[in-house]
Amino acid sequence: MEPIIIVLIILVVLVFIALMKTVQVIPQASAAIVERFGRYTRTLNAGLNIVVPFIDSIRNRIDLREQVVPFPPQPVITQDNLVVNIDTVIYYQVTDARAATYEVSSFIQAIEQLTVTTLRNIIGGMDLERTLTSREEINAALRGVLDEATGKWGIRVNRVELKAIEPPTSIQDSMEKQMRADRDKRAAILTAEGIRQSQILTAEGEKQSAILRAEGEARAAALRAEGEAQAIRTVFESIHAGDADEKLLAYQYLQMLPKIAEGDANKLWIVPSEIGDALKGLSGAVGNFGPMAGGGGGGPKPAKETPRRERPPID
Repeated sequence: MEPIIIVLIILVVLVFIALMKTVQVIPQASAAIVERFGRYTRTLNAGLNIVVPFIDSIRNRIDLREQVVPFPPQPVITQDNLVVNIDTVIYYQVTDARAATYEVSSFIQAIEQLTVTTLRNIIGGMDLERTLTSREEINAALRGVLDEATGKWGIRVNRVELKAIEPPTSIQDSMEKQMRADRDKRAAILTAEGIRQSQILTAEGEKQSAILRAEGEARAAALRAEGEAQAIRTVFESIHAGDADEKLLAYQYLQMLPKIAEGDANKLWIVPSEIGDALKGLSGAVGNFGPMAGGGGGGPKPAKETPRRERPPID
């Protein structure tokens, strides 16, 4: 009984292994290459697939999703004989699993070497300044060459990016000094322009202020002159309307004399010659009122002309 049991166990194990080799489950976005006695038979797509056990074998499983592969920095010589290190990143996708398996032994290594040689050809025709400022142009040229070369391998290159372009250290120092000098120059120009604009605006403001001040003073003077003229005109019209005689004018003149002498700055008082005429008119007016009051007779005596005299200084 024991040998029969052993044989049954062996048969069960063989059946289980055969079932495992017969049923192949391929994940989504993947593909598998099936070979029969070492020869390509078919490509298994995503899902449940049945193969002949012990006759068909899975050669390779390939991921059909887009892949990102960074390549290490590669030294490249520019047209002006400067060595720069360039890091590249390749975005590719397998479109034909059979071609990617049988047309090239290792498509990753092939893409890397093709990228290096293409970069050297492109950068070799550019100087350093153009290399640093022409990333888009280099990316487009590199992608075109890679896409054309890898098409027969069942590979589609979607994007190529230059991750970094590193010139020599001495060139970097020179570029930093040049950029610093350019920044200082632009800052000095902007500062000078700002000072110039500020001075122009200040001068314009002072000019406008002087013009407005002069216009205000002129208008104020005109208004003062107009007011004084109006006042004189009003006084003149009032005098003429009141029909003032010489006696009233002389009396008003005498009332104004004390006001002339007011103030500590008046050290000297000059009596004008016209005061005699004023006194004559005033004495005449007093004489006329005398007889009407019943006083002594006689008319008014003529007033003597008062000579000019100087007033002593007021301590």
